[in-house]
Amino acid sequence: FETMRDCLTEASDLDGCRAVLAGIESGEIEVYGRDTVQPSVFSHQILNAMPYAFLDDAPLEERRARAVPLRRALPEGSRDLTRLDPEAIIRESENAWPRIRDVDELHDALLTLGVLPEGPEGLARPVMDGLPVMPWLERLANAGRAYRVTADCGLSAWVAAERLNLVRGAYDGVSASPEPTTPLSLFANSRLVPPSGGELKGGISREDAVLALIRGWVDCIGPFTVAELASTLALPADDVLYVLGQLENEGVVLRGSYRQGVEGEEFCDRRILARIHRSTIDSLRSQVEPVSPATFIRFLLEWQHIAPEARLHGEGGLLSVVEKLQGFETAAGVVEEEIFATRVTEYSGIMLDRLCLSGEVVWGRFSARHSTANSALSSSGRAAFSRFTPVTVALRESLDWLLPDDNTAADELTGAPKEAWGHMRERGASFQSDIEAATKRLPSDVEEALWTLAAAGLATADGLEALRQRLRGTKRPRRPSFNRPRNDKAGNSRFRTGRAEGGAGGRFRNAPRLGRTLGSRWWLLEAPDPVEDRTEAVAWQLLYRYGILFPELLARDSLSLRWRDLTRVLRRLEARGEIRGGRFVSGFIGEQFALPEAADALRRWRNREPDDRPVIVSACDPLNLAGVLTPGPRVPSVPGNRLAYRNGVPIAAMEGSEFVPLLSSSRDRASDDALEQARVLLSVPISHANFRLEQEVMATA
Repeated sequence: FETMRDCLTEASDLDGCRAVLAGIESGEIEVYGRDTVQPSVFSHQILNAMPYAFLDDAPLEERRARAVPLRRALPEGSRDLTRLDPEAIIRESENAWPRIRDVDELHDALLTLGVLPEGPEGLARPVMDGLPVMPWLERLANAGRAYRVTADCGLSAWVAAERLNLVRGAYDGVSASPEPTTPLSLFANSRLVPPSGGELKGGISREDAVLALIRGWVDCIGPFTVAELASTLALPADDVLYVLGQLENEGVVLRGSYRQGVEGEEFCDRRILARIHRSTIDSLRSQVEPVSPATFIRFLLEWQHIAPEARLHGEGGLLSVVEKLQGFETAAGVVEEEIFATRVTEYSGIMLDRLCLSGEVVWGRFSARHSTANSALSSSGRAAFSRFTPVTVALRESLDWLLPDDNTAADELTGAPKEAWGHMRERGASFQSDIEAATKRLPSDVEEALWTLAAAGLATADGLEALRQRLRGTKRPRRPSFNRPRNDKAGNSRFRTGRAEGGAGGRFRNAPRLGRTLGSRWWLLEAPDPVEDRTEAVAWQLLYRYGILFPELLARDSLSLRWRDLTRVLRRLEARGEIRGGRFVSGFIGEQFALPEAADALRRWRNREPDDRPVIVSACDPLNLAGVLTPGPRVPSVPGNRLAYRNGVPIAAMEGSEFVPLLSSSRDRASDDALEQARVLLSVPISHANFRLEQEVMATA
């Protein structure tokens, strides 16, 4: 029962299917019939009985047989095609040319092509080199099965007897040698469909004759231009272009740009183009040999700039780190000390403040917005923001796809959070003092309300100083306010509720409260122009973060979507040639995808010698992959926990104050010196440990 439920709700979407069917029945969804040139992509899994193949009684061989023609399908548009490999074009074009190994196969080729010119695109094709073609043609001519023809347009070619009337219908002034003595049926033993239309020369219209000739050649050659085919067949270019337009409407050919260095629009048979496309992808995949998970982790430590020699510098380096890690949520208490400080040399909080105040970077909790029943809010409408609250730092320009248009969490607000949210909705970014004045609530209530909104992913502040003070538990000192009620010498109140009883008191009624205007402005965390489908943007972000992408890497990433949704986008990106697919990391099943630069870098890492230096990573870091990519237990993602890698293998961890070796007895243990060094580095703050490692690298260099 559990397996059935998973197939119907996770692998498939039964509820969504029922909703669509109900919409069709009620008339809310209209159904249109469309003719397509190939099976719809939505029918592939149905025909292949996926993902519920175990429910099908059909033999496995039958399902595989049904899958064969579907794998020839091309992407929907030419922009989804990668730049084709020149060698694949040559190889598949030669494979498409008719096989000629004896006189009978030569006759079959003449029937297929319709006309075989004597020029370089006919008898002189490289595939015919070394074959006794001319003696075979003479044997066919002597037997009355083939003729050598010439035409007024300059055509000199060979044609099968069954196609002679076809050539006479397409060209003017056709003469055959030897002259046929008996009338030949146009379609005897022919694979061509009899034409429809007016009858002209030889019982066929010229338009249909040209269409039949071009269709035969399109089936046997690779990419070509109109000028090339017109020159080969000695036909007017306008006639060739008109016929190719007909074939394109029928889905027989696709137009585009396929060969490098060729000017002008090209055409290619859809079936041959699919072979070239698949051959190109296969050749790219064969260039990469899979590496071990340990080598991949070593690559990731450099890819994400944690390795001492790969760390970045300055605000520009910090901005690059933010761009790579945006969307990954981790505990607020470790964002600066254990995430940014491990990737940027001499990191200072001033760098991040400048990026935030300049409008380039924003911080907040994004994942809370993806839930309709927001877990950040309790039944009382309050949420405690602490150092364990997950937050991320992202580029402001990425909010459109990082933050979907979902305000359901705001509907659950009550009390001060609701009033603060309403004020910022109406007035925009506001200081805390502005919200206090508008809501007439105590400063402590407004402050807690703002952090409730931050914990719910509904609000954020301009800079990180407010976040730092919240995590430290310190508050900004208050200055005495001018409109605070005071007592005179007799003990009588001179002001009541901030208003002067006399005329002089009116001067201070609207005086600013200096103690609260020094903080950050708060504003609603919303997407300026949310995108409807953020799957492709998420796929690109995950590729940029890890370089190589496969399902296991999404185990701890808060930005991840369902792998089946990502796979659809990743396959399309691979078809365009923007990314690569293949087997990059061994030990994991399923498809893997990579950025081209990451695949090239991983290839170099395969032959790099290990350096035996430990690298310390926070347990809250996205590279805490112990137990995910490697055997053994996981290290809890809790602030204060740390992990030590050595040559891409997790050797030890510090969980709380306990040192935990991670090497199992079944593997080669690290030396005692390496474990002792890891113990020392794990016992100090991670910034100190990385500083020691960086100094060692500099001393070695």
